[in-house]
Amino acid sequence: MFESYMADSILARAIKNKKISVKFYNPRDFTNDKHHKVDDRAYGGGPGMVMYAEPILRAVEKLKIKSEKLKIIILSPAGKKFTNKEASLLAKRRGDIVLISGRYEGIDARVKKILKAEEYSIGDYVLTGGELPAMVVIDAVARQIKGVLGKFESVEENRLSSSEVYTRPEILKYKGKKYRVPKVLLSGHRKKIEEWKSKTKKPIIYPPKFWRTKFRRGSNLQQKSPAQ
Repeated sequence: MFESYMADSILARAIKNKKISVKFYNPRDFTNDKHHKVDDRAYGGGPGMVMYAEPILRAVEKLKIKSEKLKIIILSPAGKKFTNKEASLLAKRRGDIVLISGRYEGIDARVKKILKAEEYSIGDYVLTGGELPAMVVIDAVARQIKGVLGKFESVEENRLSSSEVYTRPEILKYKGKKYRVPKVLLSGHRKKIEEWKSKTKKPIIYPPKFWRTKFRRGSNLQQKSPAQ
């Protein structure tokens, strides 16, 4: 799942150019039984299975990264909302980021306590696993790192962006109706165009100045997930 997503387009180029580094670790590789079991029933009863703490802890230990340089995040529907602000803060920091993707009913709560991890949620809904949220976090953080998108202006948050955008043709004919591009966008009058964009601007989470941070080359986004 992750390999195919990372092997294409912008993220693939960012990895190739060493703007980011992404590594994957499977908790099943850190089990002690022949079946590579990573989950069991929850104490106290209840539906679903809970992921063991030990394989995840062993996987993190393998990284051999000093704790002060490590940011550990567990993807969970119970976590705080992951926003553009959070993505920018993660892109700004110097050090490695570990994303732990849960499955089943969740991860043994002792993992969070031992690793002093934070929990993030990408929305008010529940998915079958933490793999998709992890990819959302990786993408959202990576795109804000200088050089990943090619031009700093490519980051929508850093430029005057409208919620309405248009391209060719100038007149779109569909089911007997004509849909035209707003005249102001065809006028070539830069000031009027900027005023129009300002009126239809997307809500920006915070000011452009926040993004102007120096990127540390070769930062790692580490991902841990059970095999699919």
